[in-house]
Amino acid sequence: MFFNSLAFAIFLPIVFFLYWFIFNKTKSTQNALLIVASYYFYSCWDWRFLFLLVFSTFLDYYTGIQIEKGKSERGRKFWFWLSIIVNLGFLGIFKYYNFFAASFSELLNSVGIQASPILLNVILPVGISFYTFHGLSYVIDIYFKRIKAEYNFVDYSLFVSYFPLLVAGPIERATHLLPEIKVKREFDLEKAKEGVCQIIWGLVKKVIIADTCATYANAIFDNYTSMNSFSLILGAIYFAFQIYGDFSGYSDIALGVSKLFGLDLLRNFNYPYFSRDIAEFWRRWHISLSSWFRDYLYIPLGGSKGGLWMKIRNTFIIFVVSGFWHGANWTYIAWGFINAVYFLPLLLSNSNRNNIGEIQLKFNFDAVKVIFSILYTFLLTCVAWVFFRAKTITDAVLYLKRIITNREFNFQYLDNERYSYEVLVMILLFVLVEWFNRNKIEPLSGKRSLLKIALALAAIMAFGTFSDYKEFIYFQF
Repeated sequence: MFFNSLAFAIFLPIVFFLYWFIFNKTKSTQNALLIVASYYFYSCWDWRFLFLLVFSTFLDYYTGIQIEKGKSERGRKFWFWLSIIVNLGFLGIFKYYNFFAASFSELLNSVGIQASPILLNVILPVGISFYTFHGLSYVIDIYFKRIKAEYNFVDYSLFVSYFPLLVAGPIERATHLLPEIKVKREFDLEKAKEGVCQIIWGLVKKVIIADTCATYANAIFDNYTSMNSFSLILGAIYFAFQIYGDFSGYSDIALGVSKLFGLDLLRNFNYPYFSRDIAEFWRRWHISLSSWFRDYLYIPLGGSKGGLWMKIRNTFIIFVVSGFWHGANWTYIAWGFINAVYFLPLLLSNSNRNNIGEIQLKFNFDAVKVIFSILYTFLLTCVAWVFFRAKTITDAVLYLKRIITNREFNFQYLDNERYSYEVLVMILLFVLVEWFNRNKIEPLSGKRSLLKIALALAAIMAFGTFSDYKEFIYFQF
């Protein structure tokens, strides 16, 4: 069941009605309903995945209590490592086993040893990377005594399985979401209005921007050997907006749906393509994941407290691991490595935390500098996205090489493809709308919100009718 599907359009109002009019007596009834709804939502992909989700939930619930009750450090460590090993073990088997088996077999064959990999015929459970990280952060925080263990199984189950964030984030923290879950929610009309606006804007990003750009990006990437330089540049730009519209659109819908139920989730995107350097980009892109790796990997490794080489080492570790988290393919690892390389000038100059405040433009030389910095950062991200999108590292390298060596910058692709000029204008309008609303969570609320919502809904229905249906990219992670 996808957020942009008819099934979800029926499912959400039913749950909303039951939540506020039938099961609104206590916190416990509200949470129980949301758990049932979440398990049903998740089972729509494959009901067998529920067993793994329930097992992971119970494992971390039980180990969390045992860690808190533990009287000896040895006992606490036992339960802590049990949770870590089992959670990462399941993630490794379902997501990474075939990758390692095939890679090891290729390595043996390259040195003259004939080997055939033993592969597992398994389906990757939807959202396993996300709910595994929910549970891991909870157990880690208990072990280091940052939080108390949750003894109410219903409340903890909802924290792990809450359907808006279950399959593609944001990656929540127990310190943020559990306190909200543990109190009865009262209906807030203003918050509900904000939620509706955020849902609609998320659908605009997904249906209008992401799905439209996907059609053109796929055509170019699948036939890159016959494309000229200008077309290949367009392909990278199309994919950059496809993945942004797709993933941030999902996050907006998740946050909006949660507001309908009186819950606030962590913000996952903050206009990342307006970043002035790559460090700022990663403070604006997939915020819940980058902050997770910062708190649970980068800082434990020493963070920025050590010397320059420790900073560089830790930066490369978290970005390579982040790339690997996205998928079992060398292209994702290369994408993470490239982003780490982008950080090197900032680390060497000790300027990786310069751009944090809001972007303010005045018509002077500083404005030119800011615009150039934004465009340059976007260029860097587009180059990295080529590796993220390509099927192999070889394809990514040849794609970028052809941009440089082909040197044809005519409008052949735009002239041959239907509506291609209109799509570029649409992307430009989208960028302008976000730019002038960059200090808001989304552009639809505020003055003339009804008119903006009506126009957005009309556009969604028009594009949804004439474009191919596409699932969210991050469901595969």
